[in-house]
Amino acid sequence: MLQKRDLIILSKSSETSIEAFEKEVHSINRVLYTVESMQMFCIVNEIIDINRYKIIDTPFLIQKIMADKMRPFVFVYNKN
Repeated sequence: MLQKRDLIILSKSSETSIEAFEKEVHSINRVLYTVESMQMFCIVNEIIDINRYKIIDTPFLIQKIMADKMRPFVFVYNKN
């Protein structure tokens, strides 16, 4: 389900119809819903656990660690 969010949309054309504007907002919401999912988060990040000297890049384990309380010296690192 798509969530409601506040967006600022800039357009070069000042004569945009309401239907075209709503279609654009709906398209942006669909893209953001896909990109902001937990599955995508787990794909683009990894966990560096200094306590156990491990780098965890398995999406299931990343999701499990993020759901639990984060311990000291456990870091989320973006692969970018």
